[in-house]
Amino acid sequence: MTLSTYTSRVIAGEHLLFDDMVQAAQLIFNEETPKDDIAAFLMAMSKKGETAHEVAGLASVMKSHAVAVDVPEGLYIDNCGTGGDGLKTFNISTTSAFILAGGGLRIAKHGNRKVSSLSGSSDVLEALGIGLITNLQQTKELLAQEGIAFLHAPNMHPKLGRIGEVRRAIGKPTIFNMVGPLTNPVPLQTQLVGINRPDFVTDYAEVLHMLGRKRAIVVSGAQGMDEASLDGQNTFVLLDQGDILPFKLRAEDVGLEPQPLSAIRGGTPEENAIIMRDLLDGKQSVYFDTVILNSGIGFFAYGLAESLKEGIEMAKESIFSGRALQKLDAVVAYSQKVGAQS
Repeated sequence: MTLSTYTSRVIAGEHLLFDDMVQAAQLIFNEETPKDDIAAFLMAMSKKGETAHEVAGLASVMKSHAVAVDVPEGLYIDNCGTGGDGLKTFNISTTSAFILAGGGLRIAKHGNRKVSSLSGSSDVLEALGIGLITNLQQTKELLAQEGIAFLHAPNMHPKLGRIGEVRRAIGKPTIFNMVGPLTNPVPLQTQLVGINRPDFVTDYAEVLHMLGRKRAIVVSGAQGMDEASLDGQNTFVLLDQGDILPFKLRAEDVGLEPQPLSAIRGGTPEENAIIMRDLLDGKQSVYFDTVILNSGIGFFAYGLAESLKEGIEMAKESIFSGRALQKLDAVVAYSQKVGAQS
């Protein structure tokens, strides 16, 4: 069966079952499938709207093609969001990763260059002086030494090259945005995922459950922001040992001041790197409040904090103790050391 056959079914409004999506995904990853056919399928899927089974099916195939990463034993969390919200905010989850690591969590952060934003995770890391480590032994060593490493998606998913070309040509979010956070090659039992679709948070929690997560939080912020927002109501789902528990939350519910989304716009990778470093050095701002909110959710998702408020206090402590900035400096130093050796 060709990919065009599945595209026709999707155009007709049919939701693909998990096994059908697995078959379609294998064709997407087949080097002989024309790129135009892949684009047509992705655009048809976006127009129809993805289901939990479709997202899980594609994620399972994509992860099967990922490189194997041998990591030190431990409980790892990823706080990578789907991107694609078009709001051009600064790099919230990448900043949060250092705060979570400063608070003792083991972070395996999946990320990429910009696709639909001004600065992707990998872009701002390079601006901070952190090279994209391709050596898996070095990734393992960094995780063992510092409890945090950044996994550049194209290095982890070598078969995504052609698909990345198709995605860039489309220029809009596709199902691959939804799948990205699900395909971290490091085994995850817990996760925090921001998505740009508040209508899909429960479905996404179901996907995480299908893929074996024991505990996770899915959040969609104001205007479909793929992070928790200080602006308006955030839509959450907590996945806890198979239970799926929805809840809503505003900034003022956890003692933070509401702020408009326009206040956390980002810029170039270099501009965002300055915002990040100032924030991790304790500079108070709307950026700071946004990041401690999202970091607090990370501590709660991991199970270290018993509430979001307690998680926010842990985030503040990680910053004001200097540990979050120390993690950043340690990763920069390691990156420069291995860069000089290569």
